[in-house]
Amino acid sequence: MIAQQNDQETPLLQRPEQPMVKTPLPWDQIWIVLLLEMPEFISSLTLAPFIPQLIRDIGVTHGDESQVGHYAGILESSYYAAHTLTIFHWSQLSDHIGRKPVILTALLAIVISMFSFGLSKTFFGLVVSRIVCGAFDASDSMAKSNLMDITDATNMPKAYSYVPIPWRIATTIGALVGGSLSRPADRFPDIFGRSELLKTYPYLLPCSISAFLILTIWLVTYIRLKESVSTKTPLWELIKRGFFGQSYSRPRQLLSNVIVDPGEVKSKPLPLRALLTWKVLSVTACYATTGLFEIGFNSVLPVFYATPIELGGLSLDPPRIGTLLAASSVINGIFQLLFYTRLNDCFGARAIHITGVSSGIPMVILFPVINALARAYGIGMAVWLCVVVQLMLMTNLMMCFPCITLFVRAAAPNRASLGATNGIAQVAVAVARIIGPASAASVFSYSLQEGHDAWSIYYFFIAIAFLAVCTALLLPRDPSVWEDSQ
Repeated sequence: MIAQQNDQETPLLQRPEQPMVKTPLPWDQIWIVLLLEMPEFISSLTLAPFIPQLIRDIGVTHGDESQVGHYAGILESSYYAAHTLTIFHWSQLSDHIGRKPVILTALLAIVISMFSFGLSKTFFGLVVSRIVCGAFDASDSMAKSNLMDITDATNMPKAYSYVPIPWRIATTIGALVGGSLSRPADRFPDIFGRSELLKTYPYLLPCSISAFLILTIWLVTYIRLKESVSTKTPLWELIKRGFFGQSYSRPRQLLSNVIVDPGEVKSKPLPLRALLTWKVLSVTACYATTGLFEIGFNSVLPVFYATPIELGGLSLDPPRIGTLLAASSVINGIFQLLFYTRLNDCFGARAIHITGVSSGIPMVILFPVINALARAYGIGMAVWLCVVVQLMLMTNLMMCFPCITLFVRAAAPNRASLGATNGIAQVAVAVARIIGPASAASVFSYSLQEGHDAWSIYYFFIAIAFLAVCTALLLPRDPSVWEDSQ
């Protein structure tokens, strides 16, 4: 019998691989964090089905149907413009004072802005409501940071396989509420026909229902969520130190006669300059381009459905638009729950992400195909089949975002800077989302005008999809590659 070699002498590649023991998920906190993924989607998807009709009702387009998409894009971008200016502040602040206070502030801001939106009668009022929401809404970013705090490399993919579930539930609820309950006095005269309030403010009911749902999430969070940041600094102490003015340039100067433990420095939040590593910049570029395509596509999709067939759309009413968006959300959520973890284990996050952004190309090509079929044969079986295929391809695209979040966590220079690292990525995607809705909707409106190239919007989206694929090639085959190199 040949004696086994000493373990130190055994070549590394010949050693049997040890099975990785996965840490159990902390479900007492996971379900609350998943709940916190819902408010942003509930609010935005509540508005999406009726925004085209609302813009027509307030008269800002002066009857020019081709301008509806332009103003819808401005309204969408106003949220992300405010969000861009504040999200890094909120994210970095959460590394110091904790996630929970920031989350509670964000949820209250969404509630107030939804009521304000439903009571607005001018386009300026609508824009102000979305700006307020964007400036204070850090709920989604904080939920991601909180999930990074309470998971590790062994259970994080499993945890993120559940994240699309609240997304899909929220988008389903939002789309159904916004599509079914807008203009209730006209659509349900037996129930709401006597309400002067709902006649005066025909979009207040869906906004109010969404606001009460988000207020319920606020109460659950206040009672049950545990703080995930171990070392917190009082807000007043940060203000006295000049945190908001100094956090972008360099760390605070240490006293010359104090010896600092390197492990202690490593466990503290880093300033912005120290966070701008190649890993962080790579995943940020990837996140931005993917977000640019996703938000641009989603902003044009309901406008395309609502635009008359002769102008290049599909002539659908708000209830049908809401039903389509809701059905798509349900399918996406079920698919990702059942298959995302398995696909991640088999192929890796990078392969899933590249497949997702590549699916954007056939999604865009289906726009002119759907309209051509509707012009030739009316809205029949062929049109609905193409619509279903297009919405199913969105499942691949939506799986990109759990993958990107895994890379964001792996790219963070230290655990204490997870919030700020996530904040950098959120700023980049917020910038993309400013550009996305306004530019996509404007190009769509431009392509509808007589004498202009009707394919302009499709060239625009395909170019963004190719850019997203190129940035995805910057990522390693798996997030663990970055974590192992730290």
